[in-house]
Amino acid sequence: MDIAKDLQTPAEVDSFGYRQELKRSLSPIDLLVYGLVFITPIAPWSSFGFVFNASHGMVPLVYVVGLVAMLFTALSYMTMSAAFPVAGSVYAYAGRGIGESAGFLAGWALLLDYLLLPTLIYVICAVSVHAVAPALPKPLLVAVFLGFNTAINLGGIESTARLSMIMLWLQLALLGLFMVLGVAALVHGVNGAHLSLAPLYDAHKVNPSLIFGALSLAVLSFLGFDAISTLTEEAKGGAKAVGLATMLSLLLAAGLFVAQTYLASLFVLDRVRFKPGDEAANAFLLIAKTVGGEPFRFAVSILGVLFSGLAAALTAQAATARLIYSMARDRMLPKALAHVAARRQTPDRAILLTAGITLFLGLFLVNQLELLTSMVNFGALSGFLALHLSVVIHFMVRQKSRRWIRHLVFPVIGFAIVAYVLVNAQTNAKIAGLIWMAVGLATVLLLKVSGRSAGKLLEEET
Repeated sequence: MDIAKDLQTPAEVDSFGYRQELKRSLSPIDLLVYGLVFITPIAPWSSFGFVFNASHGMVPLVYVVGLVAMLFTALSYMTMSAAFPVAGSVYAYAGRGIGESAGFLAGWALLLDYLLLPTLIYVICAVSVHAVAPALPKPLLVAVFLGFNTAINLGGIESTARLSMIMLWLQLALLGLFMVLGVAALVHGVNGAHLSLAPLYDAHKVNPSLIFGALSLAVLSFLGFDAISTLTEEAKGGAKAVGLATMLSLLLAAGLFVAQTYLASLFVLDRVRFKPGDEAANAFLLIAKTVGGEPFRFAVSILGVLFSGLAAALTAQAATARLIYSMARDRMLPKALAHVAARRQTPDRAILLTAGITLFLGLFLVNQLELLTSMVNFGALSGFLALHLSVVIHFMVRQKSRRWIRHLVFPVIGFAIVAYVLVNAQTNAKIAGLIWMAVGLATVLLLKVSGRSAGKLLEEET
């Protein structure tokens, strides 16, 4: 497997019929930070109890399984970002690798995820702050958080990168404090904690059913690293930097997930499961209180949510705007949305549209947290399916590649993993997702009837 060959940038964006309008200012470190912030280093805190119950206490094993599963998707992203170094992520890859209709449907699927994700995050942040300060209405909190992040996005990709860096350091500082307090408590045997391999692997509990059940949870925990590909036209190193940042963000996130959940699991070795409901939802808070007392529990519950939530929503809005911009310049969405602000070199109209939709959804669904959670992953998983398929069709069918492992075996394995997770998603998520895709399919037919196509646009511009 020669990754270096796949990371060579074959051409600039003008060779694909586009002008370089976005500002190339992001360093490889900026891209890595963007990916880590989107994944969220402290993501396991909010789901620890649920994952604990589903994995029979082997939470870190879940994240090891997740890393292995998502490596195949990361490799496909690296391959396609090198072949097509343009903004748009899976929309661009499927459109160029399979066909423009497939590209539109892939982009449409991603929009479901990208539009709902910041909404979900703002609602979670609003619920957390409202619980501490009931005088502050949740709709107002959603609007304030959204307004702040939108202003940062309009300020330019560099402003987004700087704030992302700050938020990442705050998350890592809070995580570092947990690790220090946790190790100190472990040394003193607090709550019976002691070194054990049980959280990583318990031969008496591991079976195929548990592994495949954990697979669904694990894959969803890593969603976000893929959004780095939307910044290809703003990366100084082009496709090479994007590919490396994609893989490195996945590996680093997995390492942090495994380390923190292993340490946390040592303080609940005697537990079989957490009770469904509040106890499972607040499982990590109980552990935080065990190792650091009530002040640290409060810091985890409020600061942890705000540091991770606002940062992830910021990057999600940026990714959504780039996807809308890419689809609009191909006239798959209204062309006006492809406007780029001359001073900041940002897709300002796409950013404002994203903010408007997020505000509407946030106010409308502020009390529908469970519904939002069930819907938010369908789009990303559907996009991953299109990604793996585009690798096979572009390289094996069109290019007649002989690199069977990289261009056939790995994408097929990745496709099978994602398909399994998607088939086993919640029923509500599948129903909502299929309705969304039906609307997308109807839009494709409308575009064809009206004669609007990316292919014709590119012919005109070149």
